[in-house]
Amino acid sequence: MSDPLPRVTPAQRRARLRRRHLLAPSARAATVEEVADAVVGLHATDPATVYLSACARLREPGAGEVERALYEDVSLVKLLSMRRTIFAVTTELAPVVGSSTARAIAARERATLLKHLRERAEEHWDEARLAEVEKAVLAAVAARGEATTAEVAEDVPALRERIVMAPGKPYAARQTVGSRLLRLLASDGHLRRCRPRGSWTSSLYPWAPAPALPDLPVREAKAELARRWLAAYGPATEADLKWWTGWTATDTRRALADIGAEGVALEEGTGYVVPGDVPGDMPGDGGPAGRDEPWAALLPGLDPTAMGWQSRGWYLHPDHVKPLFDRSGNIGPTVWWNGRVVGGWAQRADGEVVWRALTDVGREAAAAVAAEAARLSGWLGEVRVTPRFRTPLERELTS
Repeated sequence: MSDPLPRVTPAQRRARLRRRHLLAPSARAATVEEVADAVVGLHATDPATVYLSACARLREPGAGEVERALYEDVSLVKLLSMRRTIFAVTTELAPVVGSSTARAIAARERATLLKHLRERAEEHWDEARLAEVEKAVLAAVAARGEATTAEVAEDVPALRERIVMAPGKPYAARQTVGSRLLRLLASDGHLRRCRPRGSWTSSLYPWAPAPALPDLPVREAKAELARRWLAAYGPATEADLKWWTGWTATDTRRALADIGAEGVALEEGTGYVVPGDVPGDMPGDGGPAGRDEPWAALLPGLDPTAMGWQSRGWYLHPDHVKPLFDRSGNIGPTVWWNGRVVGGWAQRADGEVVWRALTDVGREAAAAVAAEAARLSGWLGEVRVTPRFRTPLERELTS
């Protein structure tokens, strides 16, 4: 008879977030690269999320530190990757993410675009024409140094042609080829997003040539991504890893086997940790000295911690899902206290950061959350942030 798996409680899992996700004041990082690696990438579908997630974990928060990494040092790169979501990852991790997930997604995106061009474009398109236009686009961007889609379309008129999306539906729309094609070239790793025109909350990005990412063996890359994710998010289930990556069940199980993941017993079933990382007084858990450090956090919509697992019952009460998520399953801005989501927050038009608890949190928590709201207001200054994916509570707080 085999020995029973070590049991890991929800409280032990919540305790890990304190340091592994850099959320306790004593655990905050000095650089945005440290933050991105700690959480295995920052969600970047909403441009503001990268800044808000990073600054929640920085000792000295400020948009300038994030802009340095994204646009000056280019030590963070944005890739369409896990779950077909844009993540900002460090240049060290980028080849792993590229080979394990982004490359396959880019191939599917290319096939979809070519299908739409053939069936729905106003002019004739085939693979040869797409390749010809791509070559012209890359040459135009290289000549300009950086350029918006509209600017590139001045040099490559084919980008102004339109595709009818959802034909025959009430929500049918016409998109330019350029709006799709430049994003595809970014997915393929040929282009990168530059500093946006306007504030850091803007999505009007110019494009610039991007250096090619090294190719890694796909199986090795999947194993390395699984190892890094499990070190940051474990213990977690196979279903959690499959959901987070968007891999097949076969690829997920193979990656767990390749890294020698060790089983533990969780409330929702069997979970896994990297070898030797069963919760306890392990490095990264805080140890006896850090275990009682209370912490509060105001995390943005789509924050990597809030969206880190498919099964969220150990940190999110089921009654809080409706006010905190939109209809597509995107989480909005959340208030955390000692590893649990306890409410939500928003920024009003006058700049005030307001929050609401969805459960009784007590005086200590309320004071800590208020201090985090003041910290957030302090570095935001005159900037106003509206989440791209709005939720019922966020709308209510700003009404």
